[in-house]
Amino acid sequence: MRRVAITGMGIISPIGNDINTFRKNMMEGVCGVDFINRFDTTDFKVKIAAEVKDFVVTDHMDKNDARRMDLFSQYAMVAAEQAVQDSGILGKLEPDRLGVYVGSGIGGMNTFISTTEKGGPRKVSPLFIPMMISNMAAGNIAIKYGAMGPCLPVVTACATSSHGIGEAFHAIRYGYADAVIAGGSEAAINELSVAGFTNSTALSTRNAPKDSSIPFDLRRDGFVIGEGAAMIILEEYEHASRRGAKIYGEIVGYANTCDAYHITAPHPEAEGAANALKLALKEAGYQDSMKLYYNAHGTSTPLNDKAETMAIKRIFGDRAKEIRISSTKSMTGHMLGAAGATEAIACLLALSENRIPPTIGYKEADPECDLDYTPNNAVDAKVDMAISTSLGFGGHNAALAFVR
Repeated sequence: MRRVAITGMGIISPIGNDINTFRKNMMEGVCGVDFINRFDTTDFKVKIAAEVKDFVVTDHMDKNDARRMDLFSQYAMVAAEQAVQDSGILGKLEPDRLGVYVGSGIGGMNTFISTTEKGGPRKVSPLFIPMMISNMAAGNIAIKYGAMGPCLPVVTACATSSHGIGEAFHAIRYGYADAVIAGGSEAAINELSVAGFTNSTALSTRNAPKDSSIPFDLRRDGFVIGEGAAMIILEEYEHASRRGAKIYGEIVGYANTCDAYHITAPHPEAEGAANALKLALKEAGYQDSMKLYYNAHGTSTPLNDKAETMAIKRIFGDRAKEIRISSTKSMTGHMLGAAGATEAIACLLALSENRIPPTIGYKEADPECDLDYTPNNAVDAKVDMAISTSLGFGGHNAALAFVR
């Protein structure tokens, strides 16, 4: 089985639109949550979100290309360009050996809404379908870079981009590709999505920007919706070494499980999440002597954070209290289909910098969430392996393992 390196990264996020800005703000505990600017929230119960800031698409692509893409595709294209340029992968392999595994949990919701509001079949643009469908970010990326290898746009809600990265890892490991552009993108901060998540009681209704996305805190009452895109370049390790590529880390484990329990709630005994964690650690060759960083799904919902804590305890037992844990959603909000890839980048940065990002906004301990969540401030710590988990509506679970 072939080893798989990460040789490029790119990001558009609520706390930075490039890797260096994202890294700095994440380690400094900058909060990306604020009151919504995208639409009038007068009649909305929820008035906050983690919006991408200072993104001008025409700074990155031709306006004619941009108008043919929904915002989620625009985010994806810009993050992918950053990652591709960072890696230097173009021209280094045959087109049919380069793949694209980029997904979105919701896809072109903004295009759907704007087209519906126009009224009447004659007002529907011929670009409506290709702008709306959630595979089109992957399609646009593949077209731009001539990637003729495997192309798999995963759609598993909040686990989307973790599954995309994991499946890309296995595609390279078992010889189906030599490099893959992998990640996820989401742009769902709009009236319909916010109302839908609110009415399903998923979102925080506190409307306090710095005290709403508060994973593992006793006061938590729901997640804060975020947006953006995150991409990484996965590459066969020897191929990367031969061309002298910069290597951020190595992906060594992946698992994909399902709770098969409920459409939105996690399994009450955290069986699916625990099983994903166990399988990813097994593939990664984890040993009890290893020091871990665990980037939690950590959505700030009452059930998720409790279940995830339970899953960690089920797998690690008494050693659970020794694990360095944090939820970067406390800063980025929940970026839905882009969350897993964003958190994979956080894991790689934690490994390379020997520094654990914080869980900000943490004030009141929950007796049922009693592990080390790195409250409020980053800490220096050298760990041997970083784990990221993503748990999506429908019971979809993903776990990824990285080493330096």
